[in-house]
Amino acid sequence: MAHILSLAEQAKAASRHTAVLSEGQINAALEEMARSLTESADGIISDNLKDLEFAKSVGIKTSMLDRLMLDKPRIDGMANGIRKVAALPSPLGGGTVSRRPNGLIIERVRVPLGLVGVIYESRPNVTSDVAALCLKTGNACLLRGGKEALNSNRAIVRALRAALTKSGIPEDAVSFVDDTARETANEMMKLHGTIDLLIPRGGAALIKAVVENSNVPVIETGAGNCHLYAHSDCEPDMAVSIIKNAKCSRPSVCNAAETLLVHRDTAGKLLPMVKAALDNVELRGCAETAAIIDVVPATAEDWETEYNDFILAVKIVGTIDEAVEHINKYSTNHSEGIITRDLNAARYFTARVDSAAVYVNASTRFTDGEEFGLGAEIGISTAKLHARGPMGLEALTCDKYIVTGDGHIR
Repeated sequence: MAHILSLAEQAKAASRHTAVLSEGQINAALEEMARSLTESADGIISDNLKDLEFAKSVGIKTSMLDRLMLDKPRIDGMANGIRKVAALPSPLGGGTVSRRPNGLIIERVRVPLGLVGVIYESRPNVTSDVAALCLKTGNACLLRGGKEALNSNRAIVRALRAALTKSGIPEDAVSFVDDTARETANEMMKLHGTIDLLIPRGGAALIKAVVENSNVPVIETGAGNCHLYAHSDCEPDMAVSIIKNAKCSRPSVCNAAETLLVHRDTAGKLLPMVKAALDNVELRGCAETAAIIDVVPATAEDWETEYNDFILAVKIVGTIDEAVEHINKYSTNHSEGIITRDLNAARYFTARVDSAAVYVNASTRFTDGEEFGLGAEIGISTAKLHARGPMGLEALTCDKYIVTGDGHIR
């Protein structure tokens, strides 16, 4: 506990420095961080290969290895992500000014949260995304990654901290817990008053553990049991294209589709097309689906499973209400979509599906901070308090009221 507390206290002290940096200082440091990443690419890739070998040795499935793998284009992408964050307008300051009838002047401004803790799994690009978003908003971060990416994360953090030092900013503004034991995550969850916000990023089990056990304020993120619903009037070629992209482009990510709902009136035509297009995907279908195409019989568990793999559950429904009811029962409130040419059906669906992102005639794979114009994201919130959906810069700030008087008393 003493080690984690010491790390957190040092990062908290650094946050008081980053909170008062000018936007120019922050952007220059971000540019230096991006440069340091690309210059360190060979070493990062070498360390990433160690992580990939370890992951393979413990039987991590192939689709999850994709989340872990780093190469030169991906590191360049991480660096470009930092540059895009630097180019975004700062959310800090600004705000509104009002004068009360008694003459008090009340200014409402946006300020950093302080120290942001992130507990995450597998994806080393999260390390640079979080560091960039936190620095841009004047925050410090305390990062605790998973054992699968330990060497990669160490290498990335070294590059980022070197850039901070070169920029005259305390390197502890990007702090890393170099211990992946479960106890270190538990210790972070108990640092109320030092860590200002805790964000879990990973599988459902990790998110559930943090939400249930933390006394630090938590934003629930990420678990993605996402659905697509093909309405009775959907255009089959469009539907197949969207379904294939949502399931197959990167099945290991949280915005990939896991369940396909198909209206009975279009199932006979659409499902054989889906079967042919998704020939590398295991389809698990209801009995009515099995009467149309060859599928693995679906169980009740399939409707609530986030596969993160080339597996798709398929269910035929009789009405849009049945589709909405199924989604609201089994969804993790991440991303859902309807494929239809009926504007009224689209409006009905989007009004009644209770998820952070709801799509009409588009793949769920767009639920992403960069795709939404946020530069990057620190997580995708499936909760409703403080932030919802992809969390960009504004979600890492809070209000502060500056009140100016002239000897006012109450």
